Amino acid sequence: MSDVPAVEAKNLVKDFKGAFKGKKVRAVKNVSFQIAPGEVYGLIGPNGSGKSTTMKAVLGLVAPTSGSTSIFGRNSLKVDSRNEVGFLPENPYFYKHLTAAETVRFYGKLCGMRGRKLKERIGELLELVGLQDARDRRLKGFSKGMLQRIGLAQAMVQDPRLLVLDEPTAGVDPTGSREIRDLILELKNRGITVFLCSHLLEQVQQVCDRVGIIHQGVLVNEGRLDDLIAVENRTELILENASESLLDQIRTLVDVTHQAEVVSEGNARTTLEDLFLRETMSDAKEQAASK
Repeated sequence: MSDVPAVEAKNLVKDFKGAFKGKKVRAVKNVSFQIAPGEVYGLIGPNGSGKSTTMKAVLGLVAPTSGSTSIFGRNSLKVDSRNEVGFLPENPYFYKHLTAAETVRFYGKLCGMRGRKLKERIGELLELVGLQDARDRRLKGFSKGMLQRIGLAQAMVQDPRLLVLDEPTAGVDPTGSREIRDLILELKNRGITVFLCSHLLEQVQQVCDRVGIIHQGVLVNEGRLDDLIAVENRTELILENASESLLDQIRTLVDVTHQAEVVSEGNARTTLEDLFLRETMSDAKEQAASK
């Protein structure tokens, strides 16, 4: 793996003009982080925390007030730094009269692709994002989740090394969110670096290797996800099909040794999202089987 970070921010500061008497508002305050090649990195924070401004600075869409950002070692303000970058904004705009295939072709031509190479790339991307069967449908009939997936296809048309995603599952139902997350993991398996911003913490937890938490423009915590969410003085033991007698033995052992304390006990829990997907997908399968 290359020693050059895929993304690096050094002491990034960004000020904007305020509404009153030209007073400046500091949106990003001395933020520094690195993203390694092939990593999925999530920048999370509440609305207005500075995460989108940080992402725009990385992309060179806004100039830092001070500090710097770089992509694969090249200053983000240089146009050539974006040659290997794909970007999906939070609210992408598409020409709704175009079909899925025509949309990907349009963005491919903007990137200088032509002929057989572009034709093959269109088929490959629509297959990757699960829209091959909808390649000739106009985008005006697409759901929000389908539009996000066509957005991912256009962001990847030039085969980027870095994919930048701003709220990639905003407004998408749980099924669509799962499909997008599975796609992000597939991109990671292909060695593509993914930098995403989100305020949906559970979704970030399922795909990211490392996470930065930004609040009021300050990066308040950053590191590997497993390290950040671990509770240091607790150990989780998950048993399946344990008999009541075995559980009694474990409780007795804890009481006798006085080396630990049972903090809580109960059935393991799934997430509401997983429950929703399991129920709706099984219902869909039953309906398909009955036809």
